[in-house]
Amino acid sequence: MSLRLEMLQVARLAPSLLGEEASLLIHDFIMSQEHVDGGFCDRDGDADLYYTSFALDTLTALQVDLPEDTLVAFLKRKLSEVADLDFVHLCCLARCASALSNFRAVGDLEPVFEAIEKYRTEDGGYNQAEGMETGSAYACFLACGANADHGRTVSNEEGVAACLESLKVEGGAWANDVTLPVPNIPSTAAAITISRNLKLTIPPETSKWILESFHPGGGFLPFPMAPMPDLLSTAVALHALDGLQVSFEEKKEATLDYIDSLWTAAGGFHGSWDDDDLDIEYTYYGLLALGHLAL
Repeated sequence: MSLRLEMLQVARLAPSLLGEEASLLIHDFIMSQEHVDGGFCDRDGDADLYYTSFALDTLTALQVDLPEDTLVAFLKRKLSEVADLDFVHLCCLARCASALSNFRAVGDLEPVFEAIEKYRTEDGGYNQAEGMETGSAYACFLACGANADHGRTVSNEEGVAACLESLKVEGGAWANDVTLPVPNIPSTAAAITISRNLKLTIPPETSKWILESFHPGGGFLPFPMAPMPDLLSTAVALHALDGLQVSFEEKKEATLDYIDSLWTAAGGFHGSWDDDDLDIEYTYYGLLALGHLAL
């Protein structure tokens, strides 16, 4: 199963907690972000592959039809601009295409995967910037995910494993890169997901480190001593714990209260207590977190 489908399988459970009315509000919010030129909008109102990928996953989790005709046209245009896309948007193009009932309608995606390989690093991983010596957990996650979405495996899996090994820090967590070796939840969750799929050994203390990142007010802190939890870190922490088959039952009630504090009747979720805006990305993470809490 691809990394995307693994998360979607859980996010599809969120409507059982949301209820029909809230699910409809989310659907309406997502569709209000559809761009006239195809795709979905970022926070500035521009059509963006990154936000489009989250929009498609949110709609898929809600089990509603995608606007495939306009999406195909949008993705075709982006495919013709592969040379101008950065690493993150290349991976998102592959992810978006995989969400369609017929991804082949977009065209030959081989140039996308060839472009992704240009971001390979000397240590065997991937980095968001070209020509780097060392990789990052985030980039490895995106590259592995983009390939898995299309039934492919990354070349040199041993290199990815070596890159992740270099990013381990004390306590069973991972940093995103070697230049700033700060343990954090998003990088640790990404490394866990990749490690499970590559059948790599995960430190026995990892789950304890994640659980200790739980905030008394609900939600998970993105890194030690962070001022507050956020929705992304909460969603991926729950996903990582579930993947490790570690119970978080005693934290469910507080986490539900936390997620509820970020919900608005406009149909979206705020990213944290100090985030005044709504966007598609955090709305998807709201569904992923709720899906895990529904289990």
